[in-house]
Amino acid sequence: MIWIMAVMPLALLALGFPVFLILLATSAILVLFVMGVPATQLHLTMFGSVDKFALIAVPFFLFAGELMGRGGMSRRIVDWVLAAAGGVRGSLGLTTVGACTVFGALSGSAPATVAALGRLLYDPLRAAGYGDRFANGLLTSSGGIAVVIPPSIAMILYGAAAEQSVALLFVAGVIPGLLIAALTAGYVYVYAARRGIREARRFDGAVFLRATRDGVWALGMPGIVLGGIYAGVMAPTEAAGVACVYAILVTRYIYRDITWAGIWDVAVSSMYLTAQVLIIVAAAGVFSWLLTVSGLPQEMVAWLTGLQLSPWMVLLMVNLLLLAVGCVLDPNSAILVLTPLLVPVMQAMGIDLIHFGIVMTVNLAIGMFTPPFGLNIFVAQAMFKAPLKTIYPGLVPFILLNLVALGLVTYLPGLSLWLTRFVG
Repeated sequence: MIWIMAVMPLALLALGFPVFLILLATSAILVLFVMGVPATQLHLTMFGSVDKFALIAVPFFLFAGELMGRGGMSRRIVDWVLAAAGGVRGSLGLTTVGACTVFGALSGSAPATVAALGRLLYDPLRAAGYGDRFANGLLTSSGGIAVVIPPSIAMILYGAAAEQSVALLFVAGVIPGLLIAALTAGYVYVYAARRGIREARRFDGAVFLRATRDGVWALGMPGIVLGGIYAGVMAPTEAAGVACVYAILVTRYIYRDITWAGIWDVAVSSMYLTAQVLIIVAAAGVFSWLLTVSGLPQEMVAWLTGLQLSPWMVLLMVNLLLLAVGCVLDPNSAILVLTPLLVPVMQAMGIDLIHFGIVMTVNLAIGMFTPPFGLNIFVAQAMFKAPLKTIYPGLVPFILLNLVALGLVTYLPGLSLWLTRFVG
C-alpha cells in the first residue's frame, strides 16, 4: 500500500496530470482494490475535508485580493511606497520590495502579487538601469513574500490541516515576512550602490502627502483586517468577509476604478480560483486519510526516534524535503499532502506546531520561485516575455537570501513565536 502511495503519484506527476487528479486516482485505486473499503468513503472524506469553518476565509481573501488588484489599489500602493522612498539610492527597487510586501498583506497570493505589480514596475526597473535579470529576479522572488506575510492562504490551509489557530499563524508570520523583505531590500540597496543606480528624484513632502491622501484607503486594508484579528475583534474568517465589503466600497465608490460589471467579473474569476483550491483540499483530504490509516506517520516517528536525531537535525531534513517538494508542487497542494505526515514527527520532537507552520510556509514560499517549476516563474515568463535563461540566473541571489531567512526562522523560533505571546 505504501509503495503505491509513493510510486503512483510520482509517475502521474511525471506524466503531467494535475495534482488533484493524481491524489484522487491514487486514493481511488487504494480504496477500491487494496483496502476493500466501500467507494462511498471517498465521498464522505472529500466532503469532510472541505467542511471546515476556517476554509470559508479562502474565497473571501481571494475575492478581496483580485478586486484590489483590478480596482486601482495596487497602483496607489506603488505610488505611496515610491513617494516614501524618495531619493534613497535604489528607491525603485526598494519600492518593488515594499509594494510586494504591502500588496501581499492585502491579497495573500504570490502569483497575484507578481501579476499586479509586475505590470507597473517591470519596465521602470529596466529603464532605471537594473537590467533584465535583476528586474525579473526581484519581481518574481518578492512575490513570494505574499505567502509568508499575513493574511496568507497557505497559513489558512495549514491551520485547517494541522488543527492550529489561524489567527496565531497570522501573528507568527509577521516578523518572518518582514525579515525576508528586509534582507531583500538590503541586497537591492547594495546592488544599486555597486552599479551606481540613483533614480533622478528626491523626497518631496508634498508628493508624499498627496500619495498618502490618495492611497490611504488602500493602505487602510491591512490595518482594519489584521488589526481586527490581532485585537480579538474578528476571527480570520470574519475579517476576510470584512475585507471583501471594504474592497468593494473603496474600489467602486471612493476610487471609482471599477464598475459593477467589473466586480461581477472579479467574482467569477475568484469563483474559479476558489474551486481550484478547494478541489485540491478535497482530494488531499482523502490522500491524507489514507496516509493516516496506513500508519506511515507513526512509522516515520518510530524510525526517527530510533535514529536518535536531535530536533535541529530533524528540522534540517524536513527543510530539505520541503525545498525539494516546493520545486514541483504549489504551496497549497504541498501543505495539504505533507502536513498530516509531518505534524506527528514535529510533535514527537517537541517542536511547536505554530513555529513549524511558519517554517513550512517559508520553505514553500521559496519553492514559488525556485526552478524548474516555481509558479511565480511561469507568471513572470508570461507577463514579461522573458526567456528562462534570463529569469533563472536572476533568481539565484534572491534564492540564497531566502535560504538565509529560512535558516534564521527555523533555528530561532522566537522570530515566529515572540508576537504570539501578546495575543490571547
